Amino acid sequence: MATIGDIAVAAAINIITALIFLIAFAFLRLQPINDRVYFPKWYIKGLRTSPTASDGTFVTRFVNLDYRSYLTFLNWVPAALTMPQSELIDHAGLDSVVYLRIYLLGLKIFTPIFLFTWAILIPVNWTNNTLEQSQDTYSQIDKLSISNIPHASPRFWAHVAMAYLVMIWTCFMLKKEYETVANMRFYCLQSENHRPDQFTVLVKNVPRDDHESVSETVENFFLVNHHDNYLTHQVYPR
Repeated sequence: MATIGDIAVAAAINIITALIFLIAFAFLRLQPINDRVYFPKWYIKGLRTSPTASDGTFVTRFVNLDYRSYLTFLNWVPAALTMPQSELIDHAGLDSVVYLRIYLLGLKIFTPIFLFTWAILIPVNWTNNTLEQSQDTYSQIDKLSISNIPHASPRFWAHVAMAYLVMIWTCFMLKKEYETVANMRFYCLQSENHRPDQFTVLVKNVPRDDHESVSETVENFFLVNHHDNYLTHQVYPR
């Protein structure tokens, strides 16, 4: 039997835990020893150098001792949420954008579900007196649930209909989001300079020719069978 106090305690625990993890993330982000972990794209582009290689003291190479940076250590949150998507991809990478979109997807899915279920199911459940007529112990929260509907009542169809609507809405939003992320990935791959690793495949068990070296055998095999797609090769003996 759940009570309002139980729900409030559970909500408080989840909110406090989320804040602790957010603060820990922001705190560790400021430490020089973690700089490569939080800004890998900047290192790849050569826009950032490791603070641990600076001429500061041994402690400052690993721990940020500037107290002013801790006063504004959460300023990146509104900046990340308001930054244009293309700029955010260039700044932090595609993975960061997808990570933020996961939270936005949760809001898009559960906000309409919350509004519709409270507008439809709560009145359907609350306006019954099944729990009041029973001998069971219950709370006011239980009257909001399906347990307050009598057996074989037509009101169960409201729950069935909402279950289908929730499933359809969730699948629709997931499909739409997957298509968006896939298009973003294709766009990022096309906009970058082509690299050999994007077109590299591992091939094993190429038929041997005793009259040719391994490298010549591999080259002839691909020139004959895949001449339109073959560029070069690298042999790695076992």
